[in-house]
Amino acid sequence: MMVLATFIEAIAQILGMVINIYIWVIIIAALISWVRPDPNNPIVQILYKLTEPVYAFIRRYIPTTIGGIDLSPIIVILGLQFLNLFLVKVLFGIANSL
Repeated sequence: MMVLATFIEAIAQILGMVINIYIWVIIIAALISWVRPDPNNPIVQILYKLTEPVYAFIRRYIPTTIGGIDLSPIIVILGLQFLNLFLVKVLFGIANSL
Protein backbone atom coordinates (compact mmCIF):
# COMPACT_ATOMS: atom_id res chain seq x y z
CA MET A 1 0.00 0.00 0.00
CA MET A 2 2.86 2.35 0.75
CA VAL A 3 4.15 2.01 -2.82
CA LEU A 4 0.73 2.90 -4.25
CA ALA A 5 0.41 5.89 -1.94
CA THR A 6 3.86 7.13 -2.94
CA PHE A 7 3.03 6.63 -6.62
CA ILE A 8 -0.21 8.62 -6.33
CA GLU A 9 1.60 11.36 -4.42
CA ALA A 10 4.27 11.54 -7.14
CA ILE A 11 1.58 11.79 -9.83
CA ALA A 12 -0.08 14.60 -7.89
CA GLN A 13 3.19 16.52 -7.54
CA ILE A 14 4.06 16.14 -11.22
CA LEU A 15 0.55 17.17 -12.25
CA GLY A 16 0.80 20.25 -10.03
CA MET A 17 4.16 21.19 -11.58
CA VAL A 18 2.86 20.73 -15.12
CA ILE A 19 -0.17 22.90 -14.37
CA ASN A 20 2.03 25.63 -12.88
CA ILE A 21 4.42 25.56 -15.84
CA TYR A 22 1.52 25.83 -18.31
CA ILE A 23 0.09 28.76 -16.35
CA TRP A 24 3.44 30.54 -16.75
CA VAL A 25 3.45 29.73 -20.47
CA ILE A 26 0.03 31.36 -20.78
CA ILE A 27 1.15 34.43 -18.83
CA ILE A 28 4.29 34.82 -20.97
CA ALA A 29 2.31 34.37 -24.19
CA ALA A 30 -0.23 36.98 -23.08
CA LEU A 31 2.50 39.47 -22.18
CA ILE A 32 4.32 38.91 -25.47
CA SER A 33 1.10 39.39 -27.43
CA TRP A 34 0.89 42.99 -26.16
CA VAL A 35 4.05 44.05 -28.00
CA ARG A 36 3.33 42.54 -31.47
CA PRO A 37 6.19 40.08 -31.66
CA ASP A 38 7.75 38.79 -34.87
CA PRO A 39 5.58 35.79 -35.89
CA ASN A 40 8.65 34.07 -37.36
CA ASN A 41 10.46 34.03 -34.02
CA PRO A 42 10.74 30.40 -32.85
CA ILE A 43 9.84 31.27 -29.25
CA VAL A 44 6.70 33.06 -30.39
CA GLN A 45 5.78 30.10 -32.59
CA ILE A 46 6.23 27.65 -29.70
CA LEU A 47 4.12 29.80 -27.38
CA TYR A 48 1.45 30.11 -30.06
CA LYS A 49 1.41 26.34 -30.65
CA LEU A 50 1.15 25.65 -26.92
CA THR A 51 -1.61 28.12 -26.15
CA GLU A 52 -3.76 28.64 -29.25
CA PRO A 53 -5.44 25.18 -29.31
CA VAL A 54 -6.66 25.68 -25.74
CA TYR A 55 -7.81 29.23 -26.50
CA ALA A 56 -9.67 27.99 -29.61
CA PHE A 57 -11.43 25.35 -27.54
CA ILE A 58 -12.54 27.96 -24.99
CA ARG A 59 -13.59 30.45 -27.71
CA ARG A 60 -15.74 27.79 -29.34
CA TYR A 61 -18.01 27.60 -26.27
CA ILE A 62 -17.63 30.97 -24.54
CA PRO A 63 -17.52 34.44 -26.11
CA THR A 64 -14.21 35.68 -24.73
CA THR A 65 -13.76 39.06 -26.42
CA ILE A 66 -15.08 41.98 -24.38
CA GLY A 67 -14.31 45.48 -25.58
CA GLY A 68 -11.56 44.23 -27.88
CA ILE A 69 -9.79 42.37 -25.08
CA ASP A 70 -9.49 38.60 -25.28
CA LEU A 71 -10.22 37.04 -21.91
CA SER A 72 -9.50 33.43 -22.89
CA PRO A 73 -6.08 33.37 -21.13
CA ILE A 74 -7.77 34.39 -17.87
CA ILE A 75 -10.45 31.71 -18.31
CA VAL A 76 -7.81 29.06 -18.98
CA ILE A 77 -5.74 30.15 -15.97
CA LEU A 78 -8.81 30.02 -13.72
CA GLY A 79 -9.62 26.52 -14.99
CA LEU A 80 -6.06 25.35 -14.42
CA GLN A 81 -6.02 26.84 -10.91
CA PHE A 82 -9.26 24.99 -10.17
CA LEU A 83 -7.66 21.74 -11.37
CA ASN A 84 -4.59 22.45 -9.29
CA LEU A 85 -6.57 23.20 -6.15
CA PHE A 86 -9.12 20.42 -6.57
CA LEU A 87 -7.65 17.48 -8.46
CA VAL A 88 -4.15 17.66 -7.03
CA LYS A 89 -5.47 17.99 -3.47
CA VAL A 90 -7.82 15.05 -4.05
CA LEU A 91 -4.89 12.94 -5.24
CA PHE A 92 -2.87 13.94 -2.17
CA GLY A 93 -5.86 13.04 0.01
CA ILE A 94 -6.13 9.63 -1.61
CA ALA A 95 -2.39 9.07 -1.12
CA ASN A 96 -2.61 10.05 2.56
CA SER A 97 -5.60 7.78 3.20
CA LEU A 98 -3.79 4.71 1.87
